[in-house]
Amino acid sequence: MPKLDVKNTAGKSVGSIELDDAVFGAEVSEHLLWEAVKWQLAKRRAGTASTKRMSEVKGSSAKPWKQKGTGRARQGSRKAPHFVGGGSVFGPKPRSYEYRLNKKVKKQALRAALSLRVKESKLIVLDAFALEEGKTKAVAAALAALGMAQPASKVLIVDAKDNELLTRGARNLASSQWLAPEGLNVYDILRHDTLILTQASAKQVEQALKAS
Repeated sequence: MPKLDVKNTAGKSVGSIELDDAVFGAEVSEHLLWEAVKWQLAKRRAGTASTKRMSEVKGSSAKPWKQKGTGRARQGSRKAPHFVGGGSVFGPKPRSYEYRLNKKVKKQALRAALSLRVKESKLIVLDAFALEEGKTKAVAAALAALGMAQPASKVLIVDAKDNELLTRGARNLASSQWLAPEGLNVYDILRHDTLILTQASAKQVEQALKAS
């Protein structure tokens, strides 16, 4: 089982914690991480791109000139795609890019992302993320004490929603982000250099991702 030091917001070690090997010591599959990130980004796509077909283009549908006798190729409408201002043939239409990903695959990808951060020594466990005021400078000062000065370091902080001072203070961080444990996901883990979990959040994530 991975055993990590538990630190406080001053950056001092105050104990240790043993994490479940099935969650924080799983095999790291790059393909699995890629699948999860691709799925997440597909869900975020607006899918609002739209082009006009012939029937939607403004203009007359009458023949530009008569069928025969002009010496020119026959034409049926000025709204045809090969005319300037004509309709589009295979242009995009509004659509959803979302697709389903197996629940077990999602969980295994999240285990892989967490295990990757453990192997890279980029997972920090705090006893608690206690603050005296819910201001950005207070969160930034705590991160600086942990060796992650803002905005140079990209940090993902995971703690419960009821820590209102943290949720409020982390809103305006330039390069870091706060997430609740239930919202933890592969994309946000990978796009931040370091992951910070409180002890309570680590156990909650561990419980949710235990092999079933």
